[in-house]
Amino acid sequence: MLTLVPTPIGNLDDISSRVLQALRSAELFLCEDTRVTKKLLSLLSEKYNTSFPCSSFQSFHHHNDQKLLATFDVTTFKEKNIVYVSDAGMPCISDPGATLVDFCIQHGINYDVLPGPNAVLTAYAMSGFNYTTFTFFGFLPHKGKERAIELAKVLNSEIIPILYESPHRLLKLLEELNHCDENRVVFLAKELTKKYQTTFKATAKELYEHFKKENIKGEWVVVIEPIKAAVGENITLTDIQELDLPPKQKAKLLSKMTGRAVKEIYQELLDTIHS
Repeated sequence: MLTLVPTPIGNLDDISSRVLQALRSAELFLCEDTRVTKKLLSLLSEKYNTSFPCSSFQSFHHHNDQKLLATFDVTTFKEKNIVYVSDAGMPCISDPGATLVDFCIQHGINYDVLPGPNAVLTAYAMSGFNYTTFTFFGFLPHKGKERAIELAKVLNSEIIPILYESPHRLLKLLEELNHCDENRVVFLAKELTKKYQTTFKATAKELYEHFKKENIKGEWVVVIEPIKAAVGENITLTDIQELDLPPKQKAKLLSKMTGRAVKEIYQELLDTIHS
């Protein structure tokens, strides 16, 4: 049987008795990072005066999952207690694990997912936005056309969008949000459940002005008011045209939004640059 266990996103007190029992009964640990899992087990062992007898650890993450899945013995999964542990939070939610679940489904292997800590749900509940649905975007692409396309989806979402952002790119995101819709209300949560947990809620412009002066640290969850509740208007072609993108990338994005030929738009952009 496979059990996917959530681990604390910061505070060890968030571990559940069911998770501790699953960890104690494991006969094989599959881990996003074996070093992180071993450190977690050491901390839990000391904190709760318990032991975890299993000494078999195998790395399983986005970069090696397909290769390993091809080598897994179905019988082993059916006969042993196998536990999957991602680095922090809930497996399969912006973390590895989904391919393992599908492997179990395809081969008739019993599996379970234990409930537990999750940064998305925690930030959603803390945001104060009164909506019954949300869309989780994970991490946006770092740059270029792919980032612009995903950002447009976020800003045009009629369902509250939630995403993760690193400290290195948070200011860039706030600058983009300020440029496209300075009055959009945004909720930020930093280092949830940890010592320096901090939250902010203000317009994109106010947050951008504030964080321009800050030394940004920690991991962030970003919750953005959806378009109907905010301004009731979609991001415009002008907004896209004003983004700081190379002409070819901008032309491809505008083509996707308008249906016009990329070459035609590209030539127009070049004419504007040289005029």
